[in-house]
Amino acid sequence: MHYFTGSYIVTILGVILAYFWGEHVQAGSGLTNIFIVLVLSVLEVSLSFDNAVINAIKLEKMNEKWRARFLTWGIAIAVFGMRFLFPVLVVAVFARISLLEVTKIALTDSIKYADYLHQTYAPIVAFGGAFLMMLFLSYFFDDKKEVHWIKDLEKRLQIFGTINGAETIIVLLSLFVVQHYVNIEQRLFVVLAGLSGVIIYLLVDGVTHWLEKKEDESVKQFATVVKGSGLVGFLYLELIDASFSLDGVLGAFALSRDILIITIGLSIGAMFVRSLTIMLVEKKTLNKYLYLEHGAHWAIGALAVIMLISSFHEVPEVITGLIGLIFIIFSLISSLLHNKKNN
Repeated sequence: MHYFTGSYIVTILGVILAYFWGEHVQAGSGLTNIFIVLVLSVLEVSLSFDNAVINAIKLEKMNEKWRARFLTWGIAIAVFGMRFLFPVLVVAVFARISLLEVTKIALTDSIKYADYLHQTYAPIVAFGGAFLMMLFLSYFFDDKKEVHWIKDLEKRLQIFGTINGAETIIVLLSLFVVQHYVNIEQRLFVVLAGLSGVIIYLLVDGVTHWLEKKEDESVKQFATVVKGSGLVGFLYLELIDASFSLDGVLGAFALSRDILIITIGLSIGAMFVRSLTIMLVEKKTLNKYLYLEHGAHWAIGALAVIMLISSFHEVPEVITGLIGLIFIIFSLISSLLHNKKNN
C-alpha cells in the first residue's frame, strides 16, 4: 500500500481544506462539502482507470527519476493546471475577460462562472475528443502491431496503417460532420479547438518519432538528452491526462458549482490515478495481462466519440464511465483466460 501513501495524505489535507472552506463560505456546509469532495474523487478514479493504463504504458519507457516527477510535478500540473487554471483560462479567452477577473468570478460568483464555463463546453470537449481519437486510431492503425484482442476487427483496422495520415483524415472528417450539428455561434470555435487537438497530437507524436529515427550524430546527442530526461514522454503524458480530465472537470459542476471544492475532489482522484499508474508499472501488471492495453485504448476511442458527440448533444457522464469500465473489465477477463490457457 506504500504506492498510495501520498494519495492518502492528499485526501486528508483535501478533506480538511474542504471543511474549512465550506464553513467559510456558508456556516454549516463543511460536512456537505466533504461528502461532495469524496464523491468527486471516487468518480474521478472510476472514470480514469483507462487513463492509468495508458499512462503506465508510457511510464514503462521512462526512468525512475521521471516516474517520480510524474507524481510530483505532474500532479501539480494536474491539480492546479488542469483542474483550476485551464478552465479559468478557457473562460477568459472565450468570454474575453481578463484572467484575474475570471479568477475572481470563479472564487466569488460560482453561478456566473459555471454559466461562462457551460458556454465554452463544446470547444473544450472538441479539443479533447480530437486528441484522444488520434491516440486511439494511431494505436489500432499500427501495421506492426502483432497482438490483437478483438481479432477480426483489430486486424481490419490495422489495414489503415498502410495509408499515410489515415487517422488524421478520419478525425478531420469527424470534425466536419460534428460541426454541422453544433450551434452556429460556436461552430468556428469547435472546429478550431478540434484542429488544435489534432495538431498538438501530431506535433508531440512527430517529435517523438523524429528523436527515435534520426541518424545524424548531433541530432542523436540532442535526442539522448531529451529522451534520457524523459521530457517528451512527460509532456505527452500530461497532454493525455489533460484530455482525459476535460470531461470530468466540466461534469463535476453537476455536483457543485464551487471551483475550489471541484478542484479538491478531482485532485484527490487524480492523485490516486497517478499512484495506481506507478503501481501498474512497478508490478509489471501490463506484462501479466496481455489485453489490458487494448481494452484501455478501446475505452479511449469510446470516450473520444462521446466527447465529440457531447459538443452538440448532452451525454450522461455515467455512460462515459460505464463504457470505459466495461472495456477494461472484459479485456482483463480475456487476459486471465489467455493466461490460464497458456499455463
